[in-house]
Amino acid sequence: MTSSPETPTDAVPTADPAAGRPSAGPATDRAAADRPVVGAGAADGRRAGWDRSTRRAALFASLVAVPVTVAVAGFTFAKLSPDPPAAAPSASPTTLRGQSSTPVEMAAPALAQRPGVVCLALVSQLPATVRELAQRPVTAGAEQNAAYGDPALTVACGGPEPTVDATGHVWGVNGVCWYAAERSDATVLTTLDRETGVTVTVPRAYEGPLQWLTPISDAVVASVPSGGDSPSGCRR
Repeated sequence: MTSSPETPTDAVPTADPAAGRPSAGPATDRAAADRPVVGAGAADGRRAGWDRSTRRAALFASLVAVPVTVAVAGFTFAKLSPDPPAAAPSASPTTLRGQSSTPVEMAAPALAQRPGVVCLALVSQLPATVRELAQRPVTAGAEQNAAYGDPALTVACGGPEPTVDATGHVWGVNGVCWYAAERSDATVLTTLDRETGVTVTVPRAYEGPLQWLTPISDAVVASVPSGGDSPSGCRR
């Protein structure tokens, strides 16, 4: 009996007549079958994963970049914006003269009802200071008297108005006619055109007595009614 040669387990690859390449044997075919096939599907999966990662990274970068951009823009705007104008310095108050706090001695004659009301209105309208002189307390008649500075410039309301001849020294100050009488220690100025007389005594220590009358004249106009025609020297 003629024996045929046994076919070896691992066959030697034979040439593939169609492709001109060796043809894999059974073992080779099984190994090839066990390997994952990298095809279009796998490539598409990887590409999809990359796309998702890329989108997440882009979104994160946007979330970080937007606040940073806003902050940089705000900082740039603040640097380029003109500085607000500096507030104008406020005017410094007039420096007050040093003075005594002792009440100034003044007389307080009794007044009729009408002059008393007028004088009380005047005192309520007088300023707290006359130029650099601060108001001081008085010994009597706070409802009709006032005093400022040291030596004291005084304001007395309720006395009679003087009779002035044609040669008398009269002055119009802020709508009030004043008569000036000179004393050795002061200039005494009294109204001539008011219902109730007002007398201001300006010590010689204060130059230019008429200059001290401006705020007092304003208070007289606001509270003491006029009482007839002004002397010709006060008319405008």
